Amino acid sequence: MKRVMIVRHGESEWNAERRLQGQADIALSAKGRAQAEALKPVIAGLSPDRTICSDLERAHDTAGLLGIADAECRAELREIHVGEWTGRPIEAIRADDVAGYQGWRAGTYTPPGGESWSDFVARTTACVTQALQTSEKLLVVCHGGVIRALLESLIDLPPKRIIPVGPASLTILAERPAGSGNMRLELFNYSPLGPVLDAPD
Repeated sequence: MKRVMIVRHGESEWNAERRLQGQADIALSAKGRAQAEALKPVIAGLSPDRTICSDLERAHDTAGLLGIADAECRAELREIHVGEWTGRPIEAIRADDVAGYQGWRAGTYTPPGGESWSDFVARTTACVTQALQTSEKLLVVCHGGVIRALLESLIDLPPKRIIPVGPASLTILAERPAGSGNMRLELFNYSPLGPVLDAPD
């Protein structure tokens, strides 16, 4: 049975400030490093046979803290590019354009200068499905938006129905029945430190 184990990076410095990151290369906060280290034994127990990760610092550093020394960094797994919203406080974006922000979360609005949801879903899904061809237990260390994109493309769960994924949390998709190519949600947003119900985008 194939499994895709997807981990969001730990809290970054901009997550802590509730600023939208997109593809800005922002480091983990001290809390984010601790979150990733707490998840390490869970990942070890799952024994992934291959790991791919975003090449942004907060993701590949998370992979290292999970004990994965040989993660394959992929630019295709970067977060969605948010254009002129990069670095802006989320509350300021909401105050200026609440409909636009809600549309962006639902995958129906592209920020000025940003990447469309459909292009984002296509690039991230292609990367993961290609890696799955040579893996039975694939670990993907990436970003909250990437997880929403994969949930939409692999199990038909639209982004407007998905809460922001917690930092250093684990989501698992499993192919059931085996060999069917049909992915189902097996675990969502799990953290050994407990749920984060107000996670930042």
